[in-house]
Amino acid sequence: MPQSLHVKAEDNLRFIRETMERAGSFTAISGWGEMAIGATALAAAWLASAAATADRWLALWFGEAAVAIAIAMATTTWKVRDHRVPLVSGPARKFALSFVPPMLAGALLTVVLVTRGDHSLLPAVWMLLYGAAVVSAGTFSVRIVPVMGACFMICGALALVLPELRNVLMAIAFGGLHLVFGAAIARRHGG
Repeated sequence: MPQSLHVKAEDNLRFIRETMERAGSFTAISGWGEMAIGATALAAAWLASAAATADRWLALWFGEAAVAIAIAMATTTWKVRDHRVPLVSGPARKFALSFVPPMLAGALLTVVLVTRGDHSLLPAVWMLLYGAAVVSAGTFSVRIVPVMGACFMICGALALVLPELRNVLMAIAFGGLHLVFGAAIARRHGG
């Protein structure tokens, strides 16, 4: 029995919708959120530069990571609601699946380095792997996102060869880059 016209139309629309979803980009990154993360990271870098012990330095940056995650989650949720951007879509899944593995690698390396008492490589590891996560995930987002990730990777590479500048590079990367790129995302991509 031949399919009715409306069934064929529904199938075609579903195919078009799924194709567009797979080809789209993830635009729920909040520039305002990135700027807030940058501001809190600058405060953390300033406090960490005066930390009396490596454990205090580490606690400050762990605290900043928790604050940054909370800010990112809240501001992404707000942008999704305000702009009616689908959070659970093909591009969002690809973004997450590209972002999470380098971040898990960074967490694992952090545990190993902290357990060994070697805090000196942490800034380089954090900036390199966060940058790799942003570059990878950014291929499913707006063009400026992978550029930000590449800048993080440059700061991480510098931290490997200039460990005495670790606090300055952390401030530049997690503070400055989030502020600059966050402002560009907010201006060009709706907040």
